[in-house]
Amino acid sequence: MSSQTLGSQLKPYSQVPIQECGESLVAIPLRLFAIETPHPYIKCGADYAGRSPYYLRQGVLDRLIQAQERLQQLHPGWHIQIFDAYRPVEVQQYMVDYTFRQTVADRGLDLAKLSPAASAQIWQDIYQIWAVPSFDLDTPPPHSTGAAIDITLLDDRGMLVDMGSPIDEMSARSKPGYFTGSHEPIEQQFDRHRQLLRQIMNSAGFARHPEEWWHFSIGDQLWAWLNNQADPHHPLPAYYGRAI
Repeated sequence: MSSQTLGSQLKPYSQVPIQECGESLVAIPLRLFAIETPHPYIKCGADYAGRSPYYLRQGVLDRLIQAQERLQQLHPGWHIQIFDAYRPVEVQQYMVDYTFRQTVADRGLDLAKLSPAASAQIWQDIYQIWAVPSFDLDTPPPHSTGAAIDITLLDDRGMLVDMGSPIDEMSARSKPGYFTGSHEPIEQQFDRHRQLLRQIMNSAGFARHPEEWWHFSIGDQLWAWLNNQADPHHPLPAYYGRAI
């Protein structure tokens, strides 16, 4: 099994129709935010072919700036740290394949001797987190639309705010509500941090991925699908397809 043959792994939101609005990708003004240098996926060998991951659709960027302003109101000196924003499908493909190889190694398996069953299980685990790197214009990965962003927070000392698990971790801890209801003080703190992140992003109109505490979007298929699940009598289309 390869990442190229997993059409069955497409997410339910991929069925939402797209009514492309035509907004341009624009550069994120990085002076307003924090970033990790070098970019995490470039460190893994991903080739953006001269394009920058720090781009979003204009309307999405406007909302992200609103979220940053809201964070400053609640916690002066804190910043949104951008992990990833625009991601070409080619980079999505590379990172999915990279994650497969890394997972094989992390589980102490031999890639050359991997059984079909073990391979299938790893791909299933990967696609709990990663979107299929689809080149079909009707089913774009969220980040390829320029409408999705992976983020965390930095405090007023420039330190990462601990969310209880790293971005892209393939475990149950990635679920936004994993620590909700915990009686452990440190886990309660993780949950408060995640709720703060959600609060500032929701205030600007973003929706959070149900499986990833760090992933937010607005105007893409996932955003529309989440809205339509909450209000099925007033379905919305997606407004952003793959940015070309």
